[in-house]
Amino acid sequence: MTDETISATTIIDAPAEAIFAVLADPAKHAAIDGTGWVREPLDSQHLTEAGQVFRMAMYNDNAPGGHYLIGNRVQVFDRPRVISWEPGMDTGGSNPRIVGHIWRYDLAPAGPSRTEVTLSYDWSAVPDSLRQRLPFRFPPFAADHLTNSLAHLAELVTG
Repeated sequence: MTDETISATTIIDAPAEAIFAVLADPAKHAAIDGTGWVREPLDSQHLTEAGQVFRMAMYNDNAPGGHYLIGNRVQVFDRPRVISWEPGMDTGGSNPRIVGHIWRYDLAPAGPSRTEVTLSYDWSAVPDSLRQRLPFRFPPFAADHLTNSLAHLAELVTG
């Protein structure tokens, strides 16, 4: 963990492939999210490769009007070990305006049917010019959001 990255780790009683399959399905992201901001996907396809863009409806009381859209670009897709994406401002197409923060899940074997999962949020590449205009500081949520998200992921996979 650095000053501009937070992370949480847990062990899930499931193989990495089963966990990765949930993470690669944007329709599952609202159920995983620990903040309650993520709503539903605007695209129905599963994630299959780096560079792919998936759009999501969001809600946050601190956002103007509450509702907004984001476009996420898959940064790393290494099935079943790593998946990460860069959220950005939704432009309605395949080229979101990436703002410099990254969500990343690292999966490692922890036994025959167990997987160590680390969720990281990195905002180190968010430019100062954008940070000065935003009505919040990074990270924009409590650190326990990551722990909550991992608990939700475990429930989805094992429930």
